[in-house]
Amino acid sequence: MEIMHKATESAYDEDNGKGKDVSSTEENDPWNPSYRCAPRPCKDLTDNVKLMKEVLREKHVLFAVSRATQTIVPDRTPQSVNDAFVNKLPRLVPILEKDSVRLFLNLFKHDSVGLAWGFVMTPQTFNQMIVQNALRCAKVALEGKAPELNGHRANPNYMNSRGYFPLHQAAEMFSADMIKLLFHYGASANLRTSGPEVIEGLLPLHVAVENACQHKFLEENLLPDKENTDYVYRLIQLVCLPEMKIFLDTVRLIAERTDDLVAEVWKYIKDGKLAETAVLLLAAQKKIRMGSCLKPDGYSKADGFAVLSNLCTEDAVAIDLKITQNRVGKKQQLKAEKNLRRMALMLVIAISEAGEALDSYIRAHPEVPNAMQVAHVEVLKGVSSILKNHGFCPTGECINIENLYFFYAAHMINNRPGCPMKSCPTNMGMLQLIR
Repeated sequence: MEIMHKATESAYDEDNGKGKDVSSTEENDPWNPSYRCAPRPCKDLTDNVKLMKEVLREKHVLFAVSRATQTIVPDRTPQSVNDAFVNKLPRLVPILEKDSVRLFLNLFKHDSVGLAWGFVMTPQTFNQMIVQNALRCAKVALEGKAPELNGHRANPNYMNSRGYFPLHQAAEMFSADMIKLLFHYGASANLRTSGPEVIEGLLPLHVAVENACQHKFLEENLLPDKENTDYVYRLIQLVCLPEMKIFLDTVRLIAERTDDLVAEVWKYIKDGKLAETAVLLLAAQKKIRMGSCLKPDGYSKADGFAVLSNLCTEDAVAIDLKITQNRVGKKQQLKAEKNLRRMALMLVIAISEAGEALDSYIRAHPEVPNAMQVAHVEVLKGVSSILKNHGFCPTGECINIENLYFFYAAHMINNRPGCPMKSCPTNMGMLQLIR
C-alpha cells in the first residue's frame, strides 16, 4: 500500500535527526515509536529490495498511526513548514470559510506543502479549521480516509507551536458541535497548556469557564462587593440569563470529560473566583453530584457538593485560627478571605439545593434572544422565584445563612462516615464560621 506522496520525503529528515530538535525525555516517544529493525540482506537483490520496501512501508504505517492517535507534545513541525502554512493561508481561508471538503481535498492533493509534515496534518492546519468552525473539513481531516489525503490525518491531541491543543481552541470558540466532533475522535479534556506563549497549566475547561465569565452581562452587572450575600444572589441570576446558555452548554460538554472536577471547582473557590465557581457549579452540577475524585478520608464517593461544603468550612476554620494567631497587618486580608469562603459556601449550598430547578429553567429558554423572546426582567423574576422556593432571597430576608448551613452540612456530615468534618470540635463551631 502506497501511503506517502512526495511531500513526505521531508519527513525522512526528522527521522534521521535533521532539522528541528525533536528530542524527547520519554523512553517511548509517540513521535518516534520503536519499529522492526531491517532484516539481514538476502542474497537475491530483487528479494532484498522487496523486503526493504516492506520494512519501510511498515515503519511509515506505524509512524502515521502513532503520530495521529497518541498525545504529541511539543509540536514537532519545523519552522519552515509553519512558514509555508502562513503563505498558504490566502488559499486555505476561503476554502474553510465555505467549509468545502471538495476544495480542501483538491488543495491538499495538489499542494500539501505547509499543510502536512511527518505523516500527519500539521497542528496549525487543523487549528485553522477549528478557528473557522469548518466542521465538514475537520471531520474529513480527523478520519483521514479520503484518497486525496494520501494517508495523512489530523491528531486531536497534538499540541500546536503556541502550546495549546485543538480542544482549547474549540472551547475558546464555544463551538459545541466542534467539541463533540473532537471528543468523537478521541480528544482528551485533560491536556494542559504549556509554553511561553500561553498561561501554563490551563485545561480546556478553564478556557471555557473563564471566557464565559468575561461576558458583558457579568462584568457590567455584578455587584462590586464580593463579600456580600446579595453578590451571590445577583451572580446566580445573571448566569441564568439566555445569553449565558451557549457558555453553560460548552462548559457542561467539557466538564463531562474532565477528571477530578471537584478539585477544579475547589481551586476557583480558593482563588476567590466566585463567578467562575458559579458557572462551573451550575453547568456541571450533574457530574458534581455523582461524586468527587478528591480522596481524603471518606471523600472518594461523596456527593461533590458535600465535599465542597466541607472544604469551605474546614478552610474557614483554618483562616479563623490564623486570624486569632495573627497580631500584625494580615488580619484584614484574612478576614476578607474568610468572607469569600462564606460566600462560596452560600453559592455551593444554593446551587446544590436549587441547581436542578435552575438548570431546567435555563434549558427551557432559547439561546441568545435575537428578538428578545424572553425579556431579562422575566428571566430574573423566574430565577428569583426558584431561589425563593428553595429558601434564598437577597438581603437574607428569607432564610438565615447560618441555619441553612447548619441544616445542610450537619445532614451531609451525619450521613458520610469517616468524613473529615467530624474533626470539627462542635456543630456550634461550624455555625460560628459563617457569622
